[in-house]
Amino acid sequence: MNVRELMPHIEARALTGETGLDNPVSAGYACDLLSWVMAHGREHMAWVTVQTHMNVIAVATLHEMSCVIIPEGIRVEDAVAAKAAEEGVAMLSSPLTAYEISGRMHALGVGAR
Repeated sequence: MNVRELMPHIEARALTGETGLDNPVSAGYACDLLSWVMAHGREHMAWVTVQTHMNVIAVATLHEMSCVIIPEGIRVEDAVAAKAAEEGVAMLSSPLTAYEISGRMHALGVGAR
């Protein structure tokens, strides 16, 4: 599955245009503690977090994650979305909670790390 295929299942819209929508998604992760994600993240993850600052993009880029999913329609500053696009990381917004997003990804067969 890729980011584009995942989007309708989690009611997401892309904040980064077409950037990264063809990135493969091989695992999911939900965590808001950046140091923990730095220690446990991996390539091609779909990361669900309520954090919306630039450091999120740095961590996602460090691990070559496929996308960052912001739950509950939390607002993301344009500069953060632009940085994600520049780094090739799709940034998505969903009205669902992190719990709902994670459950839906699991039901689709997106496993954990």
